[in-house]
Amino acid sequence: MIDKINQLKKELEGLSATDLGAVEEFRIKYLSKKGLIPLLFNDFRTVPADQKKAMGQALNELKNFATERINALRESLETAETADPTLDLTRTPAPIPLGSRHPLSIVREEIISIFSRLGFTVAEGPEIEDDWHVFSSLNFAADHPARDMQDTFFIQRNPDVLLRTHTSSVQSRVMEHTEPPIRIICPGRVYRNEAISARAHCFFHQVEALYVDQNVSFADLRQTLLYFAREMFGPETQIRLRPSYFPFTEPSAEMDISCNLCGGKGCSFCKHTGWVEILGCGMVDPNVLESCGIDSKKYSGFALGMGVERITNLKYQVKDLRMFSENDKRFLEEFQSAH
Repeated sequence: MIDKINQLKKELEGLSATDLGAVEEFRIKYLSKKGLIPLLFNDFRTVPADQKKAMGQALNELKNFATERINALRESLETAETADPTLDLTRTPAPIPLGSRHPLSIVREEIISIFSRLGFTVAEGPEIEDDWHVFSSLNFAADHPARDMQDTFFIQRNPDVLLRTHTSSVQSRVMEHTEPPIRIICPGRVYRNEAISARAHCFFHQVEALYVDQNVSFADLRQTLLYFAREMFGPETQIRLRPSYFPFTEPSAEMDISCNLCGGKGCSFCKHTGWVEILGCGMVDPNVLESCGIDSKKYSGFALGMGVERITNLKYQVKDLRMFSENDKRFLEEFQSAH
Protein backbone atom coordinates (compact mmCIF):
# COMPACT_ATOMS: atom_id res chain seq x y z
CA MET A 1 0.00 0.00 0.00
CA ILE A 2 2.84 2.38 0.70
CA ASP A 3 3.96 2.03 -2.90
CA LYS A 4 0.48 3.06 -4.12
CA ILE A 5 0.53 6.08 -1.80
CA ASN A 6 3.93 7.24 -3.10
CA GLN A 7 2.83 6.70 -6.71
CA LEU A 8 -0.35 8.78 -6.24
CA LYS A 9 1.62 11.54 -4.56
CA LYS A 10 3.97 11.77 -7.55
CA GLU A 11 0.99 11.94 -9.88
CA LEU A 12 -0.52 14.74 -7.84
CA GLU A 13 2.73 16.69 -7.84
CA GLY A 14 2.81 16.59 -11.63
CA LEU A 15 -0.79 17.70 -12.18
CA SER A 16 -1.44 20.65 -14.49
CA ALA A 17 -4.61 22.03 -16.06
CA THR A 18 -5.59 24.63 -18.62
CA ASP A 19 -9.24 24.97 -17.61
CA LEU A 20 -11.55 24.39 -14.66
CA GLY A 21 -13.10 21.32 -16.35
CA ALA A 22 -9.79 19.47 -16.13
CA VAL A 23 -9.48 20.38 -12.45
CA GLU A 24 -12.92 18.94 -11.77
CA GLU A 25 -11.88 15.71 -13.51
CA PHE A 26 -8.86 15.51 -11.20
CA ARG A 27 -11.12 15.94 -8.16
CA ILE A 28 -13.40 13.14 -9.33
CA LYS A 29 -10.45 10.88 -10.12
CA TYR A 30 -8.68 11.27 -6.82
CA LEU A 31 -11.15 12.51 -4.19
CA SER A 32 -14.69 11.48 -5.18
CA LYS A 33 -16.49 8.67 -3.34
CA LYS A 34 -15.13 6.12 -5.82
CA GLY A 35 -11.82 7.94 -6.39
CA LEU A 36 -8.37 6.44 -6.01
CA ILE A 37 -7.69 7.82 -2.55
CA PRO A 38 -11.03 6.73 -0.96
CA LEU A 39 -10.38 3.23 -2.42
CA LEU A 40 -7.11 3.14 -0.52
CA PHE A 41 -9.04 3.93 2.66
CA ASN A 42 -11.24 0.89 1.88
CA ASP A 43 -8.11 -1.27 1.65
CA PHE A 44 -6.93 0.09 5.01
CA ARG A 45 -8.86 -2.67 6.83
CA THR A 46 -6.47 -5.32 5.41
CA VAL A 47 -3.38 -3.58 6.83
CA PRO A 48 -1.72 -5.48 9.72
CA ALA A 49 -2.43 -4.02 13.13
CA ASP A 50 1.17 -3.05 13.82
CA GLN A 51 1.23 -0.95 10.58
CA LYS A 52 -2.16 0.76 10.92
CA LYS A 53 -0.89 3.87 12.73
CA ALA A 54 1.84 4.69 10.22
CA MET A 55 -0.33 3.74 7.23
CA GLY A 56 -3.29 5.78 8.46
CA GLN A 57 -1.08 8.81 8.93
CA ALA A 58 0.31 8.42 5.40
CA LEU A 59 -3.20 8.14 3.94
CA ASN A 60 -4.41 11.27 5.71
CA GLU A 61 -1.36 13.21 4.50
CA LEU A 62 -2.02 12.03 0.94
CA LYS A 63 -5.68 13.12 1.10
CA ASN A 64 -4.75 16.57 2.47
CA PHE A 65 -2.05 16.97 -0.16
CA ALA A 66 -4.48 16.05 -2.95
CA THR A 67 -7.09 18.49 -1.66
CA GLU A 68 -4.60 21.35 -1.41
CA ARG A 69 -3.11 20.60 -4.84
CA ILE A 70 -6.47 20.53 -6.62
CA ASN A 71 -7.71 23.66 -4.82
CA ALA A 72 -4.52 25.50 -5.78
CA LEU A 73 -5.04 24.59 -9.45
CA ARG A 74 -8.65 25.81 -9.29
CA GLU A 75 -7.73 29.14 -7.63
CA SER A 76 -4.94 29.87 -10.12
CA LEU A 77 -7.29 29.32 -13.06
CA GLU A 78 -10.11 31.39 -11.50
CA THR A 79 -7.70 34.26 -10.87
CA ALA A 80 -6.39 34.08 -14.43
CA GLU A 81 -9.93 34.20 -15.83
CA THR A 82 -10.99 37.25 -13.81
CA ALA A 83 -7.71 39.23 -13.93
CA ASP A 84 -7.75 42.44 -15.95
CA PRO A 85 -4.27 43.89 -16.65
CA THR A 86 -5.76 47.38 -17.05
CA LEU A 87 -7.45 47.31 -13.63
CA ASP A 88 -5.85 49.43 -10.89
CA LEU A 89 -6.38 47.40 -7.71
CA THR A 90 -5.40 50.40 -5.54
CA ARG A 91 -8.43 52.42 -6.64
CA THR A 92 -11.48 52.74 -4.44
CA PRO A 93 -14.55 50.73 -5.54
CA ALA A 94 -16.67 53.88 -5.93
CA PRO A 95 -15.54 56.58 -8.38
CA ILE A 96 -14.29 59.71 -6.62
CA PRO A 97 -14.18 62.93 -8.68
CA LEU A 98 -10.93 64.85 -8.59
CA GLY A 99 -10.98 68.07 -6.59
CA SER A 100 -9.54 71.43 -7.54
CA ARG A 101 -7.29 73.89 -5.79
CA HIS A 102 -8.89 76.87 -4.11
CA PRO A 103 -8.57 80.11 -6.14
CA LEU A 104 -6.90 81.84 -3.18
CA SER A 105 -4.31 79.05 -3.04
CA ILE A 106 -3.68 79.35 -6.77
CA VAL A 107 -3.09 83.11 -6.56
CA ARG A 108 -1.09 82.87 -3.33
CA GLU A 109 1.34 80.39 -4.88
CA GLU A 110 1.65 82.56 -7.99
CA ILE A 111 2.54 85.60 -5.86
CA ILE A 112 5.12 83.60 -3.93
CA SER A 113 6.58 82.26 -7.17
CA ILE A 114 7.00 85.77 -8.61
CA PHE A 115 8.78 87.10 -5.52
CA SER A 116 10.92 83.98 -5.19
CA ARG A 117 12.39 84.83 -8.59
CA LEU A 118 13.57 88.09 -7.01
CA GLY A 119 15.29 86.25 -4.17
CA PHE A 120 12.54 86.50 -1.53
CA THR A 121 12.02 83.55 0.81
CA VAL A 122 8.83 82.63 2.66
CA ALA A 123 8.57 83.47 6.38
CA GLU A 124 5.67 82.49 8.64
CA GLY A 125 4.51 83.37 12.13
CA PRO A 126 1.70 82.70 14.65
CA GLU A 127 -1.86 83.87 14.02
CA ILE A 128 -2.38 84.46 17.77
CA GLU A 129 0.02 87.31 18.50
CA ASP A 130 0.95 89.87 21.16
CA ASP A 131 0.53 93.62 21.03
CA TRP A 132 4.25 94.26 20.59
CA HIS A 133 4.66 92.40 17.30
CA VAL A 134 1.32 93.49 15.81
CA PHE A 135 1.33 97.15 16.86
CA SER A 136 4.04 98.59 19.12
CA SER A 137 7.09 97.37 17.20
CA LEU A 138 5.51 98.68 13.99
CA ASN A 139 5.23 102.29 15.22
CA PHE A 140 1.52 102.24 16.09
CA ALA A 141 0.74 104.88 18.67
CA ALA A 142 -0.98 103.83 21.89
CA ASP A 143 -4.19 105.57 20.80
CA HIS A 144 -4.13 104.37 17.19
CA PRO A 145 -7.66 103.42 15.97
CA ALA A 146 -6.47 99.97 14.86
CA ARG A 147 -6.07 99.03 18.53
CA ASP A 148 -9.78 99.60 19.14
CA MET A 149 -11.93 96.57 19.99
CA GLN A 150 -14.06 97.31 16.91
CA ASP A 151 -11.13 96.48 14.61
CA THR A 152 -9.18 93.82 16.52
CA PHE A 153 -10.11 90.47 18.02
CA PHE A 154 -8.59 90.24 21.49
CA ILE A 155 -8.22 86.90 23.27
CA GLN A 156 -10.20 86.58 26.53
CA ARG A 157 -10.37 90.37 26.87
CA ASN A 158 -6.61 90.47 27.26
CA PRO A 159 -5.35 93.64 25.55
CA ASP A 160 -1.93 92.06 25.00
CA VAL A 161 -3.08 88.86 23.21
CA LEU A 162 -4.94 89.14 19.92
CA LEU A 163 -5.52 87.66 16.49
CA ARG A 164 -3.08 89.32 14.12
CA THR A 165 -4.62 92.04 11.96
CA HIS A 166 -1.83 91.88 9.35
CA THR A 167 1.15 89.69 8.53
CA SER A 168 3.50 92.58 9.32
CA SER A 169 3.94 90.88 12.70
CA VAL A 170 5.99 88.23 10.89
CA GLN A 171 8.28 90.96 9.57
CA SER A 172 8.94 92.32 13.06
CA ARG A 173 9.70 88.83 14.37
CA VAL A 174 12.19 88.20 11.56
CA MET A 175 13.90 91.58 12.02
CA GLU A 176 14.31 90.89 15.74
CA HIS A 177 16.32 87.73 15.14
CA THR A 178 17.95 88.19 11.74
CA GLU A 179 20.94 90.26 10.70
CA PRO A 180 20.39 92.15 7.40
CA PRO A 181 20.24 91.61 4.50
CA ILE A 182 16.64 90.48 4.93
CA ARG A 183 14.47 89.60 1.94
CA ILE A 184 11.26 87.81 2.92
CA ILE A 185 7.67 87.36 1.84
CA CYS A 186 5.01 86.69 4.49
CA PRO A 187 1.78 85.00 3.36
CA GLY A 188 -0.95 84.19 5.87
CA ARG A 189 -4.45 84.61 7.24
CA VAL A 190 -5.37 87.73 9.21
CA TYR A 191 -8.42 88.77 11.23
CA ARG A 192 -10.34 92.01 11.74
CA ASN A 193 -13.55 92.71 13.57
CA GLU A 194 -15.61 93.80 10.58
CA ALA A 195 -19.14 93.10 9.40
CA ILE A 196 -19.23 90.36 6.76
CA SER A 197 -20.46 91.53 3.36
CA ALA A 198 -19.72 91.10 -0.33
CA ARG A 199 -16.75 93.46 0.03
CA ALA A 200 -15.48 92.70 3.57
CA HIS A 201 -14.93 89.73 5.85
CA CYS A 202 -13.78 89.09 9.41
CA PHE A 203 -10.86 87.03 8.09
CA PHE A 204 -8.92 87.26 4.85
CA HIS A 205 -5.44 86.60 3.48
CA GLN A 206 -2.43 88.82 2.97
CA VAL A 207 1.00 88.58 1.42
CA GLU A 208 3.59 91.09 2.61
CA ALA A 209 7.19 91.54 1.49
CA LEU A 210 10.15 93.08 3.28
CA TYR A 211 13.62 93.97 2.01
CA VAL A 212 16.22 95.42 4.40
CA ASP A 213 19.83 96.05 3.40
CA GLN A 214 22.31 98.85 2.94
CA ASN A 215 21.35 101.55 0.42
CA VAL A 216 17.84 100.27 -0.31
CA SER A 217 15.93 103.07 -2.04
CA PHE A 218 12.43 103.91 -3.21
CA ALA A 219 13.62 103.19 -6.76
CA ASP A 220 14.25 99.58 -5.70
CA LEU A 221 10.71 99.42 -4.37
CA ARG A 222 9.19 100.85 -7.55
CA GLN A 223 11.09 98.46 -9.80
CA THR A 224 10.05 95.50 -7.66
CA LEU A 225 6.41 96.58 -7.87
CA LEU A 226 6.59 97.04 -11.63
CA TYR A 227 8.11 93.58 -12.07
CA PHE A 228 5.42 92.00 -9.87
CA ALA A 229 2.55 93.78 -11.66
CA ARG A 230 3.72 92.73 -15.12
CA GLU A 231 4.40 89.14 -14.08
CA MET A 232 0.98 88.85 -12.43
CA PHE A 233 -1.23 90.81 -14.84
CA GLY A 234 0.67 90.89 -18.12
CA PRO A 235 3.64 92.68 -19.74
CA GLU A 236 1.56 95.68 -20.83
CA THR A 237 0.50 96.54 -17.25
CA GLN A 238 1.33 100.04 -16.05
CA ILE A 239 1.61 101.16 -12.41
CA ARG A 240 1.24 104.41 -10.55
CA LEU A 241 2.08 105.30 -6.94
CA ARG A 242 -0.07 107.68 -4.90
CA PRO A 243 1.08 109.24 -1.58
CA SER A 244 -0.53 107.59 1.45
CA TYR A 245 0.08 106.96 5.15
CA PHE A 246 0.98 103.83 7.12
CA PRO A 247 2.46 103.93 10.64
CA PHE A 248 5.32 101.57 9.76
CA THR A 249 6.51 103.15 6.49
CA GLU A 250 7.71 106.65 5.57
CA PRO A 251 7.25 107.72 2.85
CA SER A 252 4.18 105.57 2.12
CA ALA A 253 2.25 104.97 -1.07
CA GLU A 254 -0.63 103.05 -2.54
CA MET A 255 -0.10 101.36 -5.87
CA ASP A 256 -2.59 101.21 -8.73
CA ILE A 257 -2.33 99.16 -11.89
CA SER A 258 -3.87 99.91 -15.24
CA CYS A 259 -7.21 98.11 -15.38
CA ASN A 260 -6.61 94.65 -16.83
CA LEU A 261 -10.18 94.51 -18.18
CA CYS A 262 -10.29 97.68 -20.24
CA GLY A 263 -6.54 98.21 -20.66
CA GLY A 264 -6.73 101.58 -18.89
CA LYS A 265 -9.43 103.01 -21.13
CA GLY A 266 -12.08 103.09 -18.38
CA CYS A 267 -14.88 100.68 -17.50
CA SER A 268 -17.35 99.96 -14.70
CA PHE A 269 -14.83 97.72 -12.92
CA CYS A 270 -12.28 100.52 -12.54
CA LYS A 271 -15.03 103.11 -12.12
CA HIS A 272 -14.03 104.62 -15.46
CA THR A 273 -10.68 105.81 -14.11
CA GLY A 274 -8.53 103.24 -15.92
CA TRP A 275 -6.76 102.38 -12.64
CA VAL A 276 -7.32 99.78 -9.90
CA GLU A 277 -5.69 99.86 -6.47
CA ILE A 278 -3.96 96.60 -5.45
CA LEU A 279 -1.54 97.22 -2.55
CA GLY A 280 0.13 99.54 -0.07
CA CYS A 281 3.87 100.05 0.26
CA GLY A 282 6.63 102.35 1.45
CA MET A 283 10.09 102.66 2.94
CA VAL A 284 10.40 101.07 6.37
CA ASP A 285 10.19 103.76 9.06
CA PRO A 286 13.52 104.14 10.94
CA ASN A 287 11.62 103.79 14.23
CA VAL A 288 10.52 100.29 13.18
CA LEU A 289 14.10 99.28 12.36
CA GLU A 290 15.36 100.59 15.69
CA SER A 291 12.60 98.92 17.72
CA CYS A 292 13.58 95.59 16.12
CA GLY A 293 17.27 96.06 16.87
CA ILE A 294 18.47 97.18 13.41
CA ASP A 295 20.67 100.24 13.00
CA SER A 296 18.59 102.66 10.90
CA LYS A 297 21.67 104.76 10.11
CA LYS A 298 23.31 101.80 8.40
CA TYR A 299 20.34 99.99 6.93
CA SER A 300 17.17 100.94 5.09
CA GLY A 301 14.39 98.92 3.58
CA PHE A 302 11.03 98.77 1.90
CA ALA A 303 7.83 96.87 2.67
CA LEU A 304 4.69 96.16 0.74
CA GLY A 305 1.47 94.30 1.43
CA MET A 306 -1.51 93.12 -0.57
CA GLY A 307 -4.75 91.21 0.01
CA VAL A 308 -4.82 87.86 -1.77
CA GLU A 309 -8.59 88.19 -2.20
CA ARG A 310 -8.07 91.53 -3.94
CA ILE A 311 -5.59 90.07 -6.44
CA THR A 312 -7.86 87.07 -6.99
CA ASN A 313 -10.79 89.38 -7.72
CA LEU A 314 -8.74 91.20 -10.34
CA LYS A 315 -7.67 87.95 -12.04
CA TYR A 316 -11.00 86.09 -11.91
CA GLN A 317 -13.61 88.85 -11.34
CA VAL A 318 -15.11 87.29 -8.20
CA LYS A 319 -17.43 90.03 -6.96
CA ASP A 320 -18.49 88.53 -3.60
CA LEU A 321 -15.75 87.86 -1.02
CA ARG A 322 -18.01 85.43 0.82
CA MET A 323 -17.69 82.96 -2.05
CA PHE A 324 -14.09 82.26 -1.02
CA SER A 325 -15.10 80.77 2.35
CA GLU A 326 -18.47 79.12 1.69
CA ASN A 327 -17.06 75.91 0.16
CA ASP A 328 -19.56 75.94 -2.68
CA LYS A 329 -18.49 73.04 -4.88
CA ARG A 330 -19.89 74.64 -8.00
CA PHE A 331 -17.79 77.74 -7.42
CA LEU A 332 -14.59 75.78 -6.75
CA GLU A 333 -15.03 73.60 -9.84
CA GLU A 334 -14.75 76.72 -12.00
CA PHE A 335 -10.99 76.88 -11.18
CA GLN A 336 -10.01 73.35 -12.23
CA SER A 337 -8.44 74.69 -15.42
CA ALA A 338 -6.50 77.40 -13.53
CA HIS A 339 -4.01 75.00 -11.92
